Amino acid sequence: MGSKVNFGIIGCGNMGSAHAQMMQKIGNVELVAVCDINEKAFERIPADIRSKIKCYTDVNEFFAHDGLQAVLIAVPHYFHVDLAIAAMEHGKHIIVEKPISVHKAEAQRLIDAAEKYPELVRSAMFNQRTLPAHRKLKALIDGGELGKINRVNWIITDWFRTQRYYDSGDWRATWAGEGGGVLLNQCPHQLDLMQWLFGLPELVSAQVKIGKYHDIEVEDEVNAYLEYANGCVGNFITTTGEAPGTNRLEVTAERGRVILENGELHFLRNEVETSVQIRESEFGFKKPETWDCKINIGTESRLQHAVVVENVANAILNGEKLIAPLAEGIRGLELGNAMLMSGLKKIPVTLPIDSAAYAAMLQDLIANSKRGAKEVKSDKNENMSSTY
Repeated sequence: MGSKVNFGIIGCGNMGSAHAQMMQKIGNVELVAVCDINEKAFERIPADIRSKIKCYTDVNEFFAHDGLQAVLIAVPHYFHVDLAIAAMEHGKHIIVEKPISVHKAEAQRLIDAAEKYPELVRSAMFNQRTLPAHRKLKALIDGGELGKINRVNWIITDWFRTQRYYDSGDWRATWAGEGGGVLLNQCPHQLDLMQWLFGLPELVSAQVKIGKYHDIEVEDEVNAYLEYANGCVGNFITTTGEAPGTNRLEVTAERGRVILENGELHFLRNEVETSVQIRESEFGFKKPETWDCKINIGTESRLQHAVVVENVANAILNGEKLIAPLAEGIRGLELGNAMLMSGLKKIPVTLPIDSAAYAAMLQDLIANSKRGAKEVKSDKNENMSSTY
């Protein structure tokens, strides 16, 4: 095997075209082909790059491109599973953009299919796992530095979007075209990080607002409460309708409190564990003494997506461990599904969720939506046009 992996991209919308440019900066990757059913989408790729690659409008011709080894799939969500399976059937390594599917049952179908191809590298595009602050926080948790975690609060309200954004593609912000709103489009990264850092909860109880800030049929605000098996509780708050917005993760543990905000990791560390102070202190109000620590997280000058693609190429070339294995993509997706099901049905939802019940709920939403009554632009080719 050579020193570079020949990559192709399916979908030349916002993300696909950005990936095409990003791949030019990765030493172990060569972009050789792209595919989109809309020829005009190729114009999003700079001419100097386009002149060196092959552009296909037929996915089977794309898969047959001589020397193509790996495929990055960057199309609207509903097409991720079928295209990823088709790529593996053609012997291609894969990276699937987030979320890997719209709902848990489809994600499981993809994972089951992927198990038939153990010789292939299969990754999800969870690029935020590469951020230094997230890696450092995971190291602190996994190394036991925080002790038992008692509470997690994550406020992610800086996903601001205008009505123009939602109007930019007829698949956006619809049950039939996207499968959800802020949980399916903007927050898959935070949902993945929640399970990556803290595991999955046992119970989710959520309030979901449909089109609170925008003229859309899906959720643009979510407030969720989580309960974990070890007694930890969590709060997850997100919206696309607030400005300037906040991105603040607060972790309260036996050995203190960690806050991640504005790219900085701050640890107010207890000299004595909280539970020990509660049991043993001779004073009624005395808190543990604390150390005020700013955690050195280093810097990452490279694009997050490039780190994931380079990692996948290295996994193909020399067996490097994957940053974001495809099979892990089902976990954050299930968490988001649980929030949406809880909010729409107005009931607490236990995990693992009933994936068949969730799929049936989604089908009802599609059938009763404005677009569901119109066949959802049922021509898949038209619907797959990549403004993603």
